[in-house]
This record gives sequence, C-alpha cells and structure tokens, in this order.
Amino acid sequence: MKRIGIIGVGEIGRALVEGLRDPAGPTPEVFLSPRGARTSADLSERYEGVHVCADNQQVADRSELVIVAVRRQDRHEALDGLRVDGSKVVVNVMAGVTNDDLRSILATDTARTTHATPAAPATDATLVRAIPLPSVRERRSVTVTYPSHPAVDTFFEQLGGALPVADEAAFDVFSTLTGTLTAHYAYLATLTSWAAGHGIPAPDAERYVRGLFQAVGRALGDETRSLRQLSADHETPRGNNERIRTTWFDGTNAATLSNALDDLLNDLRHPPDHRVHP
Repeated sequence: MKRIGIIGVGEIGRALVEGLRDPAGPTPEVFLSPRGARTSADLSERYEGVHVCADNQQVADRSELVIVAVRRQDRHEALDGLRVDGSKVVVNVMAGVTNDDLRSILATDTARTTHATPAAPATDATLVRAIPLPSVRERRSVTVTYPSHPAVDTFFEQLGGALPVADEAAFDVFSTLTGTLTAHYAYLATLTSWAAGHGIPAPDAERYVRGLFQAVGRALGDETRSLRQLSADHETPRGNNERIRTTWFDGTNAATLSNALDDLLNDLRHPPDHRVHP
C-alpha cells in the first residue's frame, strides 16, 4: 500500500506515522484527518510525504488503506456519512467496535452518484480489526488482526509483526490484555513511592526501578523460555522474589485480576451505545 490514511490522529496515529518513517526503505504517502489537528500539523511539518486533509472524506478518497483510530464514543460523530468505496481496505483500531458496527456507519461510495439518504447502503470495502500499540513507532509492536488480510498483515509486519487470529472472540481477549498496560506503570510508580517513603531520593528510586524492569523487558525477548519458566529462573526457593510473589500476588490477588479482565472483556463484547440521540 503506497497511500495510507489515518482518521483520528491521537497517540496511536502518531506512533503509526513515526513507525512508517523507515530511513532504510521507501515510505508511503500518509494522509491525516484534521481530528487531532495539532498532532497532524506537527507530523506533516516533520515528515515529507505526510499531508493534513481538509476532512475525513478527503482522507478516505486519497488513501488505499484507511486506518480508523477515533475513540469508540466518537465514532458516529466522526464517521457518519463517510463514503468508502469497495476498492479500499479499512483498518478498524477502535476498541469494542466490531466490523459489523463500523460497516453500518460507513456508506458505500455510490451515495455520491445516487444522492442517497443517510440510510444509504453500507460500504462493501474490506474491513479488518487491529490492535496496534504505541511501540509501532519503534517497529516493535506485534499487532493482532482479524480477519487475516494479506495487505494489512504485510503493513503491520513492517511495524514489528502481525498476529492474525481465528475469530472475533479471540480478538477481544487480546484487546482486553492491552487494558493492563497502565496498571503495570502504576505498579512501578508504587514501588518508587515506597522506596521514597523509606528515605531514598525519588529520582534515585525511579532510576533504579526503571533499570530493574528494563532488564525484565530484555529477558522477555528470550522466547525459548515460557513466562512461567522466566519467573522460576529469577526466583530462589524461600528467597525474596518468592516471598513477594506468594504473599502479595497470591491466589486472591490473581482472582481479582482475572475478574477485572472478565469485566473488561464483557464490556468490549457488549459495549454501551455512546451515541447521543436528538
């Protein structure tokens, strides 16, 4: 795909643009929506071949692959009336929004010539769901996709890898896992605060915690060992790590986490309708 469009230029949109700027090879033209105007303007100033469009329709018209990255609750406001013809590929990165839901919002391009009403037929463009993470900017994100599509999977392979899944139920499980990222950062911040509370200067505590868990991140690159094996390899019987794992992250704690994940998964599969009716 030589022409990429992004509707909704927030953190993920920015990361995608930055990841596509590969100095080692050719880069596609990128067309950005005016949603997230400051970010769009900054990216167009920094990178050759990145353009800010007048509206979302212009993004769809100029692109071969259209990435829809607006917030779930904003989807109707941003996309109602948007016409996408059948030659396009649309990548849906909105959490909790199925392809059927998105298809019902997007109109077919025939609406231009038939003067169709808002009840115009839904687009017959190819729709693919995806879960790109901010690490696509470093081309290190494994992006889950559904359904598998050669052009979309190839697009994400260059940004760190594609992981096609068999059905939407599996896709929702992976989407739920992404909801744990900030909890991890908050955990690290809690460790830093605890150390500061015991007299360690906060900058020193944070520097040490960052280094400690950057090493953990590097260990995750060893895919010859399972996560449970990595845990065991870092633990001495009756040692410090075993003590914290068994006294803090015990069965009750693990069950609480599992219940929170179940609740989020249920919400993703049965999202509330945020559309405001007149």
